[in-house]
Amino acid sequence: MHPMLNTAVRAARQAARVILMHYDRLDRIEVTRKARNDYVSQADTEAEEIALEILLKAYPDHGVLAEESGQREGGEYTWVIDPLDGTTNFIHGFPQFAVSIAVLKDRTIEHGVVYDPLRNELFTASRGQGAQLNERRIRVSSCAHLETALLGTGFPFRELDRLDQWTKTFRMLTRRSAGIRRTGSAALDLAYVAAGRMDGFWEFGLKVWDMAAGALLIREAGGLISDPEGGQDFLDTGDVVTANPRIFNEFLRTVARHHT
Repeated sequence: MHPMLNTAVRAARQAARVILMHYDRLDRIEVTRKARNDYVSQADTEAEEIALEILLKAYPDHGVLAEESGQREGGEYTWVIDPLDGTTNFIHGFPQFAVSIAVLKDRTIEHGVVYDPLRNELFTASRGQGAQLNERRIRVSSCAHLETALLGTGFPFRELDRLDQWTKTFRMLTRRSAGIRRTGSAALDLAYVAAGRMDGFWEFGLKVWDMAAGALLIREAGGLISDPEGGQDFLDTGDVVTANPRIFNEFLRTVARHHT
């Protein structure tokens, strides 16, 4: 395992320990509303602090882009951190959330970790080295037809003015797929596409820390990922489409039809 990936794994596991400690006492956790349908808990901030401590001790000259503490400029490497993806799930005791950590060299995602502490599932990837779940190689699914595909999505909960746009896509894909799931953690949804548990995923209005690690997992597991126009600006726009190669083009065309 590459030293940077190993450090990311240690940071994710330590952050998860903090999260699980608070998960056992949700009735006492402090929660703040950042914006409509967007929350930060005591677990988010404390998990991010411990992750940053580990990462910056190992790489003090690197930059940081973290959900709760923001951006710190560094050299050519930047750590992208979501200490608790699925905060709304977490504060309600809904068991679907994860730690997501990636490191970018300039604009290229080099390493990524998505860790589900409740299931003890560690998804890891390094560029050019494949993707693993608990150290076993994973691949995207072999589903060949959109009509038999299980898809994932997320609601545009931060940008409700885009709800009509998303609903049109949802309506069309509901008719054309085997089913659609909305779990509330984009990082885990992307990891599930990489592991072949879902055949595709789309969402509008994500943040870079929601996607960076998962995007690398998908690429290294043999999947395709893009923005709805088929380009590679999804980390900037927050609009993402991903699937296995066999259904990707049809899936992308369907999403693009209602994307403006």
